[in-house]
Amino acid sequence: MTPAYQFDTVTLLITHYNRSQSLERLLKAFVKQEISFGDIVVSDDGSKPEHITYLQAIAPQYGFRLITTPKNKGLGNNINKGQDAVKTPLTLYVQEDFNPFPGYGKHLQDAVSIMDERKDMDIVRFYAYFKYPYLKPYRDGYSEMVFKIWYPGHRKFHCYSDHPHLRRSNFFEKFGRYREGLKGDRTEFLMALSFLKHVGKGMFYEDYKGLFDQVNSSDEPSTMTRSDFRTSTNPLVSFVRMIYRNVKHTYELITYKN
Repeated sequence: MTPAYQFDTVTLLITHYNRSQSLERLLKAFVKQEISFGDIVVSDDGSKPEHITYLQAIAPQYGFRLITTPKNKGLGNNINKGQDAVKTPLTLYVQEDFNPFPGYGKHLQDAVSIMDERKDMDIVRFYAYFKYPYLKPYRDGYSEMVFKIWYPGHRKFHCYSDHPHLRRSNFFEKFGRYREGLKGDRTEFLMALSFLKHVGKGMFYEDYKGLFDQVNSSDEPSTMTRSDFRTSTNPLVSFVRMIYRNVKHTYELITYKN
């Protein structure tokens, strides 16, 4: 039986760490929506033996290649080794704790067609914690992200994110590899700086909470933690944080070197 959406030029790349049930939930969602890929790569970051055993058991059922490492080496290494295993022109990158909403196949189809017609596009983003502040409408709900260093606000620096996105598989050739040995947030932001420094271009789906859900169950909670300063909703703290980030990010971008 032919799936409703067949993406032969796309590899689904999933990064995983100690959340094998969450990963299977993600794979089941794609199967239920009849979304098929040219390849599926699961990059594991040194999970506990029981999770590795489970992944090895379900790999034939879902048709994924499991890339492992003997010990935990952090987010940067996990994405690097996973991306190295990709052989198709495009990569759909999704962390294991996300779940596509029904109807995602059509939106991914639109994104692939945009990448095909816009050879200058490096990524298409499907999810975010906040709407990118400067957008130029394109089509099918997607808008091009516009970055100018003099635009106000610190959120303009987040053109790139580790949240679900479609990207060209030669991403490293233009932007370099992910920094290893750092905390996940820092690894992600340094890639965002590299993306801007090398004049990366991307699309952003404006209904940014309408395509994926981030699911953290009590059985498999999130492994990411953030400081109180980063997450505080106190108005004064939020204002100070905004000013601080804008100045800091501007300096970091100007002085950034690969």
